[in-house]
Amino acid sequence: MVKQKEEMKQTVNKKQRMTPSEAIVETLVAENVKEVYGIVGSAFMDMLDLFPTADIRFIPVRHEQSAGHMADAYERVSGTAGVIVGQNGPGITNMVTSVAAANQAHSPMVVISPSAGTASIGLDGFQEANQVSIFEDITKETVRVTNKNRVADCLRTAFRIAYAERGPVLYDIPRDLFYGEMEDYILEPKQYRAEKRGFGDVASIQRAVDLLKNAKKPAIISGRGSVDADGVDSVVKIAEHLTAPAACAYMHNDAFPADHPLGVGPIGYMGAKSAMYALKEADVVLAVGTRLSQFGTLPSYDIDYFPKNAKIIQVDINPRQIGRTHPVEVGIIGDAKAASDEIYQRLQEVLPSPEKDDARLKQIGEWKEAWEKELVDTAMEDGTPINPRRALLEMTKALPENAIVSSDIGNVSSTANAYLRFNQTRRHIAALTFGNTGFAYPAALGAQLAEPDAPVFAIIGDGAWGMSLHEVSTAVEQNIPVVACVFNNKSWAAEKKNQVDYYDDRYVGSNISAPEFAEVAKSMGALGYTIDKPEDIAPAIEDALAKRKPAVLNIYVDGTQLAPPFRKDALKMPTRLLDKYKHLDFDVWGK
Repeated sequence: MVKQKEEMKQTVNKKQRMTPSEAIVETLVAENVKEVYGIVGSAFMDMLDLFPTADIRFIPVRHEQSAGHMADAYERVSGTAGVIVGQNGPGITNMVTSVAAANQAHSPMVVISPSAGTASIGLDGFQEANQVSIFEDITKETVRVTNKNRVADCLRTAFRIAYAERGPVLYDIPRDLFYGEMEDYILEPKQYRAEKRGFGDVASIQRAVDLLKNAKKPAIISGRGSVDADGVDSVVKIAEHLTAPAACAYMHNDAFPADHPLGVGPIGYMGAKSAMYALKEADVVLAVGTRLSQFGTLPSYDIDYFPKNAKIIQVDINPRQIGRTHPVEVGIIGDAKAASDEIYQRLQEVLPSPEKDDARLKQIGEWKEAWEKELVDTAMEDGTPINPRRALLEMTKALPENAIVSSDIGNVSSTANAYLRFNQTRRHIAALTFGNTGFAYPAALGAQLAEPDAPVFAIIGDGAWGMSLHEVSTAVEQNIPVVACVFNNKSWAAEKKNQVDYYDDRYVGSNISAPEFAEVAKSMGALGYTIDKPEDIAPAIEDALAKRKPAVLNIYVDGTQLAPPFRKDALKMPTRLLDKYKHLDFDVWGK
């Protein structure tokens, strides 16, 4: 591998004769791509044949959707764009959901998309689909290869846009263009894309500093941009300088250390009340590396916490996100770390030795203590067989300090937002606002590949597990020792909660049954644990970590202890107009 890299350096800026497949693979090598996820297909087999020699590991998943989630999480942990590939037509269309999720998560990714051959495009041939059209709305760009001499150039463009705009890019190449001869350069990434960005407009930075200097109750929201830019430490310095409480953006619980006295926890659905109280009273909010998503700032626990009159300073790498959901006083287009460093440096100049606000620190501590007590008290209420909050509490207590945790979407998975705490970055991999089930387990596999020595866990409901348990075969085959914690309440519980609150306990489609997941896991070659007592959770985790094999914990939890509806803002009490359905009307049963 070292020799190969040296040879590559020697040939930079010199055109070489090669095949298109070789040009593609050498570009992947230059981009430091170590794994590619997908399912083998004839359309890209000429490229695939080169992977072992190029030291690129192909990870064959069981369903192409999983490939996208793995690549998404791999990038979130490693910082290197994930790469996926599939057979033209159905292989690529199977990736739609996970690519759309990565797009909303702002995860750089390249989708190598073989299409029908140039001689048959438009003839409705075998496995033909207009893949470019399908992916246009769920990627940052679709790059089409129209000539074999441009395969490397177009792939460089795909990577450039993926990193620049923070999201997936489709690289569409007719399957016959992998073959033939061509001449091109193999360039280093620094020759075609910028890796560093500045802190933004100087005047805007100064306006932000002036606002923060004069704020009576400043507060901070730190988001994924802070994590991606390795800028959380810089945000911590600002918080300490101002004695400002710092919240994590929705489902980015690793964006500010939980054990810091100023860390108040995450906002958004099932977030921390301590964070919400801190934000509610703020007069200036510094939002760093967050788009302040509409869903992630909705009222929660009936607390309308996002301040209406506060002056908002928003720092984001993407100008499209500035002021998109909340009016801002200052918008700064820049790198989260660079902007935070510049703000901190200027704050030191205008406030060289600020007094620590002991009264505010005391108030923050009281909010955090009260919230922690509420979480524990609620978790310790009896459940049959286990209160799902108790299961989350016991699980999180057993997690090692450096654990990476992926969380799915659903009742228990989302309640985990209240219980998950991290003191290191790139630890929390959540489904985020695309909200698709079946995310957490393949994401955990990708995270484990990005950081092989870390303990990695997935939090999944039994409904979502039905969409992802097939990937246990991938984990066993590839020796990826992820621990899947399946919270089994025999229902699609988030939707069941809607039927409880709005439809008089009429359960249509929300009750589900399944085989014993632990036994299924064992039959696939993984470790399996059946758990119906809270005290058995920690020992099972310890055993799985000691054995370092793929493991599934089937944790039976109470299906009647449910979290509030996800979308109270989007639900209404039903009204029926036809006589046939009037007996279903809310007013009839009078609650």
